Amino acid sequence: MSRYDSNPFEEEEVNPFANPGSVPPATSRLSPLPPEPYDRGATIDIPLDNAKDIKLKEKELQAKEAELKRREQELKRKEDAIQRAGIVIEEKNWPPFFPIIHHDIGNEIPIHLQRIQYVAFTTFLGLFLCLLWNIVAVTTAWIKGEGPTIWFLAIIYFISGVPGGYVLWYRPLYRAMRTDSALKFGWFFMFYLLHIGFCIFAAVAPPIIFKGKSLTGILPAIDVLGDHALVGIFYFVGFGLFCLESLLSIWVIQQVYMYFRGSGKAAEMKKQAARSTMMAAL
Repeated sequence: MSRYDSNPFEEEEVNPFANPGSVPPATSRLSPLPPEPYDRGATIDIPLDNAKDIKLKEKELQAKEAELKRREQELKRKEDAIQRAGIVIEEKNWPPFFPIIHHDIGNEIPIHLQRIQYVAFTTFLGLFLCLLWNIVAVTTAWIKGEGPTIWFLAIIYFISGVPGGYVLWYRPLYRAMRTDSALKFGWFFMFYLLHIGFCIFAAVAPPIIFKGKSLTGILPAIDVLGDHALVGIFYFVGFGLFCLESLLSIWVIQQVYMYFRGSGKAAEMKKQAARSTMMAAL
């Protein structure tokens, strides 16, 4: 064996530049693909049903658009007519959990009149509370043996007094404050005086109608206190509510009247009354 045997694990060195013919030249290109045959007579089939459906949908959309434009123009015409007539559209927003009336003193009533309007609204809510408590007190009196007639009268006072108060004097005052209408002020004064008269009558409750026990006034409270202490206490609470309602209502009508006289609406109301009388005579 030779002293210098070759290493069996030694790799053989190959020079890639030794044989230039073995490497493909850089300028060589791939052969292009053969062109696909072109048929000029070939056609693309489009389903006629789809084209008809598209046209039909376009016609439907155009018809809907024309209908919307017509409704928009009609609504615009009605709004313009309402504005020219001076009619205000009122959206119901109070109470918030179940809107039944329109009420927005902060945005619709002038700032210098908002305090009076808020107190007037308090008297309306006070009337609701007085008549509701009146039902409770009269119910206790009925349970203690006073008879069902006074209870039915208390229900009638409530279902007629609360809506009647809103329609007859609170809403006219609200609109009078908002539009500064002398006629609305006159309507308010007439029915608010009746409201004050009723509250004073209820606070006293003279024995005119069913001995006065259908209203929680001072006289029936003294009458029932000796027989039934609890009923008497309920009646005294009602008496206090009607007294407070009467005082607040007197303050409201005094403030509204001062504004009415100071703004010159009294003279304007007299002129309107004289003009309407003259027109009626003619």
